[in-house]
Amino acid sequence: MRPTREAAFQLLTRYNETESLIKHALAVEGVMRYMARKRGEDEEKWGIVGLVHDLDYEKYPDRHCAKTEEILRAENWPEEYVRAVVSHGWGICSDVKPESEMEKTLFAVDELTGLVTTSALVRPSRSVMDLTVKSVKKKWKDKRFAAGVDRTIIEKGAGMLGVELGELITDTIMGMREVADAIGLRGEIPA
Repeated sequence: MRPTREAAFQLLTRYNETESLIKHALAVEGVMRYMARKRGEDEEKWGIVGLVHDLDYEKYPDRHCAKTEEILRAENWPEEYVRAVVSHGWGICSDVKPESEMEKTLFAVDELTGLVTTSALVRPSRSVMDLTVKSVKKKWKDKRFAAGVDRTIIEKGAGMLGVELGELITDTIMGMREVADAIGLRGEIPA
């Protein structure tokens, strides 16, 4: 049975109450949908995988990825979805290496959405709508800025996808712009 977006969101909110975690899930979903369209892939599938990728993070941080696998299997989710979600934690909390384009994309953009969000929030506009790649790259170089974002994972993900870092940042910004209202990053752009 193919999960619906509605069922995925209900599952997400059953296990997550923290606004920042829900916004992160929505940001990753938006980027995954954008990337799927750009690559001619299944936007709904990619988006749903992005939406539930951190399903267990709030309640089971010490079992991240493993608990999500249990939950999704209990819900009879397709193997492709389960594997993709588990693979986003490769080298951190999972031994499942990203292999498909969907898995590699999720691996690459998960951490990057955090850097893009933080970069947007320090702008006067507090918006992703006027955020540039140049601005994110400038923040990238400052290791104290968004210190929790593992830049090596993002670089590894870009390498897996065979894209330059600038292209990956551009795609992440564009995907997040599509969900700017839902993730609170529309900001106050002067007219």
